[in-house]
Amino acid sequence: MAEYNFKEIEKKWQQYWKEHKSYHADNDSTKPKFYALDMFPYPSGAGLHVGHPLGYIASDIVSRYKKLNGYNVLHPMGFDAFGLPAEQYAIQTGQHPAITTEQNIKRYKEQLENIGFSFDWDREVQTCDPKFYKWTQWIFMQLFNSWYNQKSDKAESIDLLIKAFEKEGNANIKAKCDDDTPSFSAADWNAYSEKEQQNILLKYRLAFLANTIVNWCPALGTVLSNDEVKDGFSERGGHPVIRKNMMQWMMRISAYAERLLQGLDTIDWSEPIKEMQRNWIGKSIGAQFHFKIAPNNISTKDGATTPLGEDYKTANPENWALLKEFGRTNRKNPTPEEDAIWQRVRNKKLGYKIRRQHTIQDFIADFACLSQKLVIEIDGEYHQGQKEYDQIRTEYLNAFGFRVIRFSNQEINENLEKVLEKIKYELSLTPFNSPSPEERG
Repeated sequence: MAEYNFKEIEKKWQQYWKEHKSYHADNDSTKPKFYALDMFPYPSGAGLHVGHPLGYIASDIVSRYKKLNGYNVLHPMGFDAFGLPAEQYAIQTGQHPAITTEQNIKRYKEQLENIGFSFDWDREVQTCDPKFYKWTQWIFMQLFNSWYNQKSDKAESIDLLIKAFEKEGNANIKAKCDDDTPSFSAADWNAYSEKEQQNILLKYRLAFLANTIVNWCPALGTVLSNDEVKDGFSERGGHPVIRKNMMQWMMRISAYAERLLQGLDTIDWSEPIKEMQRNWIGKSIGAQFHFKIAPNNISTKDGATTPLGEDYKTANPENWALLKEFGRTNRKNPTPEEDAIWQRVRNKKLGYKIRRQHTIQDFIADFACLSQKLVIEIDGEYHQGQKEYDQIRTEYLNAFGFRVIRFSNQEINENLEKVLEKIKYELSLTPFNSPSPEERG
């Protein structure tokens, strides 16, 4: 029996496939269509690793099966050759990224062709090619110039929104927008400056600028995703990563949550995969609770004039166990604004020990400096509908000897330094004196 000469036979048929475009997808075919899309690899200098063919072989089997069953199969391949990996490889090797990327792509293609995958190489894309990334820029502009109309349940041109503002303000607009979007009339809108109008439009655009807490790596000079950070260091290079409040471009993808969830019911995927997608989409409606609190007469069991000591045990003992768990949960899940403040006041950075999510009697204060009897509250947008409750809460804390200052999310995002200066000033004042029993009523 003749020995199987795989080098000769594979080379012959790979050449045949290339010359006859055996895996080319015809745009005008009358055959049923089948699309198999693999993840594009980043072409590093090391070449393919075992994980690449591990995934590609499975999709290639399905693609070939469909083709043999009469389908017009589109099975493309490309290279994700743009961004941080290319920059870092260029820095490490001292070569221009265009040179190393081209060399790496050539090496990858040779390896993929030698394995014999059924890719349509006429469809090859390279993300670093201007002919490709001009379309990503185009897509961004479509998002930037669109807003999500909840009445029509789709994105619409920002020009339509502007016309509505000019005619009737935003009272009748039902849109996915920032929580702190102000209400205004047509007269208000038309009186705004160009800058003021653009700032308001940013609160509606699908692509918008906003302050948010990010993973900043000074050594790499870039923001990293959570997946790119391991134990406080960058996965690439092992550089220190810090949490930092920065202005970033954001996508209002949450506007599409319901449509994405409904779309899962129309596709032929396994239920575990669908459930994984539902969890990733993470639609959250939230809830509101109303409690009657703070009795007219505030008193303590022992009738002490100053029920709270100078130590940290300032909670109502009867509710401490429950409040402790709430506090722990809040500390693990701070809002971006709360985290921005905490990073600047923790570890006595302002000269005083400040605690976060600290219980004072029956309330959990966002931040508290016990030595100066100061409570710092960060008001999210839901506080706009509970002014009376907040006033009761403030009076309650005042009655137990604490001065209360409040800041909105907007104040923190627009001028964090100004907020910190206000906190420094309040900390420098003489501690608030607890009222006498007669003053407390």
